[in-house]
Amino acid sequence: MTSRRRLLHLSLAASLPLALRRAWAAEGAGAWPRRPVRLILPDAPGSGNDTTARLIAPALEAGLGQPFVVENRGGAGGRIGVEAAYNAPPDGYNFLLGNAGSNGINAAIYHDLPYDLATAFEPVSLLVQGPNVLVVNTRMLPARDLPALIALVKAKPGVLNYASGGVGSSAHMSMELFKAMAKLDIMHVPYRGTPAMAQSVIGGDTGLMFANLVNVMPYIQRGELKALAVTSLTRAPELPDVPTVAETLPGFETLAWNGILAPRGTPAPIRARLHAALVGLKDSPVIQDRVRLMGGELIASTPEEFAARIRADITKWKALAEQAGIRAE
Repeated sequence: MTSRRRLLHLSLAASLPLALRRAWAAEGAGAWPRRPVRLILPDAPGSGNDTTARLIAPALEAGLGQPFVVENRGGAGGRIGVEAAYNAPPDGYNFLLGNAGSNGINAAIYHDLPYDLATAFEPVSLLVQGPNVLVVNTRMLPARDLPALIALVKAKPGVLNYASGGVGSSAHMSMELFKAMAKLDIMHVPYRGTPAMAQSVIGGDTGLMFANLVNVMPYIQRGELKALAVTSLTRAPELPDVPTVAETLPGFETLAWNGILAPRGTPAPIRARLHAALVGLKDSPVIQDRVRLMGGELIASTPEEFAARIRADITKWKALAEQAGIRAE
């Protein structure tokens, strides 16, 4: 362990609630986990979910006494990583850090999944959630607010393009929902990753996009992109003057989220112990501050609440995919 990692490990351990640390210690050396735990991530290194995984892994190690090893299995919109977790032994040493795309949207756009995402895993806890933000190139779309943008797009049906991170990405589905609710005709141009998306909008190849707030905040702060609305039902603390989409289109909401899931059959006592550890992270100022800097909110829900979120997302995205004819390529 490097000195820098050890310092982070110690600071996170010290920030955990004393009662929780005592409870874990009381479990004894023979309790789960007895060896390193694998945390499968259906995302590439450097993604927002990867950042979350590498933030919580040292804290879980500090509290539970064994390393949580992050294994990136990106590709196919998260499908590769999810299938790796689905096929992993339910022995308490394999967990999935799923997200809104891999464990929600994919149920709507893939028609050959060998499992039902609503029931294939045992939800442990919704972990982090946060809004997307709608940003525009004001040279192409000189709109001061969302109603003005809608009017500009409606004046050029079928002419303007928007950027996304690919078919079925959160950015893609957020824009398709926006199009449906605002009755807009605008063309989809997929890219690989936020930097490529952002550069396409900044350069004028496309005019607008939805993106994760933390990923585009630097462009907004430099004035390269203008933020017109966030996708949560309440305004984002990082952009208090930017309204929500719902203030113009009532009921509009899309949230990026991630959470811990276990292969079905993982023993309930193990899931309960991991859940307690995840809930304990909410009392860590270090982790809370880091998540806020990422543009998210640390949730640490009950398993039942997490299961309800997954079911609701699947229902929403299936209806939209059917309406808009969206399928994975």
